Amino acid sequence: MNDHNAIYWFVISIFAKKLYDLRNMRTYLSAIAFLLSIIMMPLHAAKKHELRGAWIATVANIDWPSTKGNYEKQKDEMIAMLDSLHRCNINTIFLQVRPCADALYQSELEPWSAYLSGKQGTEVSYDPLAFAIEECHKRCMEVHAWINPYRVTNGEGVDKLSKNHLYFRRPELFLTYGGKVYFNPGLEEVRDYLTSIVMDIVLRYDVDGIHMDDYFYPYKVAGEEFPDFETFKNHHRDQYDRQAWRRDNVNLVVKMIHEAIQRAKPWVWFGVSPFGVYRNEKDDWRATKAGASCTNYDELCADVLLWLEKGWIDYAAPQLYWELGRDGLDYGVLSKWWGDWSYGRNMFVGLYASGLAVKKDKAWKEGNEVIRQLNTSYNNNKINGYIFYSAKYLRDDYRGLRTDLQKDLFRYPALVPVDPNIESAPSAAPKGIKIEGDMMRWKPVIKKGGFDTRYYAIYCFGEFEDVDLNKVERIIAFTQASEVDLQEFRLPNGNYKFVITSINKFRHESKASKPIVFEKR
Repeated sequence: MNDHNAIYWFVISIFAKKLYDLRNMRTYLSAIAFLLSIIMMPLHAAKKHELRGAWIATVANIDWPSTKGNYEKQKDEMIAMLDSLHRCNINTIFLQVRPCADALYQSELEPWSAYLSGKQGTEVSYDPLAFAIEECHKRCMEVHAWINPYRVTNGEGVDKLSKNHLYFRRPELFLTYGGKVYFNPGLEEVRDYLTSIVMDIVLRYDVDGIHMDDYFYPYKVAGEEFPDFETFKNHHRDQYDRQAWRRDNVNLVVKMIHEAIQRAKPWVWFGVSPFGVYRNEKDDWRATKAGASCTNYDELCADVLLWLEKGWIDYAAPQLYWELGRDGLDYGVLSKWWGDWSYGRNMFVGLYASGLAVKKDKAWKEGNEVIRQLNTSYNNNKINGYIFYSAKYLRDDYRGLRTDLQKDLFRYPALVPVDPNIESAPSAAPKGIKIEGDMMRWKPVIKKGGFDTRYYAIYCFGEFEDVDLNKVERIIAFTQASEVDLQEFRLPNGNYKFVITSINKFRHESKASKPIVFEKR
């Protein structure tokens, strides 16, 4: 019997005694209220440190923006999206800013995305990435810039590319496969170029992370070979197994990008969300009993376990888009497997919120499969968070997904977990806290060279309650400012004790400030 079931039986026994001792209607109603409060108890203990993310896909305008060329409406839509996600305590946004060798940000290297204006290269009147960063950080949410490294076209012809696109200036850097254009991963110049794209973002924008998804070498097209034989022949680097060489091409650029980010801004994470199956058991003793027709290692040439082992990525977020109990692709089996093979890195799980709308299997049509999956893996401490694809299904509360999260698993806010492999001193505890009227203010926590604090956490305890920062239910707000209006918390009349912590760019939380008592009248 698990702990939650034990609690239920304990409560039922108390409830039975209450009914047995029933003397009047007031006692009866008290018993009913008591039982209802327990029935509505969340199924899982709240987690204080957990990444709760959502992918905002821009390719084909999947999530955002819904209209092209109307930039004020695009801003309004982004704000509405972030407000909706913030309400269910999502703390990290993965915004797709380079879907097809283009840019949803101001760039001297690549043209403006057609998904903003309708035509690639058309000037845009604002910077979407800068706007998203500003709005997310206002809400104490992280922003990870999501890029696709090799994809140049997504089914449309090259005539849709901007005339100043690199494709027309340096065609030797590209290959065509399955009717789509890709950068050639086997070329050193391509690796250098991709690293420069990433560092252009990292150095000019206050992003919290760089993110890549599952698109490394392309998914196989039946009856067609990826046309890199000449590249292999001329740039094999003394490797004679073509698949191993392809994997090494990806290894090299992943390592280059991570090292470049670490030198510049070591608090900025670099992570990937790979396809959900690393390898099949018949090919690798480490693998699960999955029977996938495609794998990261063999088809996509993405050796994700090597990257985790070597520390070339800061986290992985495998896309586990299959239902519980599926033969060979069971969510429960795969989520446990990835947690077991994290090599001490943060491991997040990608959940298929879109599946509630598009999947035809019975499991996806009855109840909420995504919530069932979360309930299955939530107590696995080797999984440090979840990312939902895609954001609009949370925004629109499809099949009650956002409502269910708000009621149970995400009912309290959470801090993004620290990277256990990066050393950084915690931020200093706020000082000089004072309350004047309904305003609580404190001195900003400053590090030499500028503001080091990303945001503050405000905890509210009873006047005589011990301060315990592990009580996530006592967090009542995150804020970037060094002041808050206590009226915003709508506290009942009484005496309260507040403490404040600071969270720095490395995601480390300080010790608690000295407590201050507030009398609410």
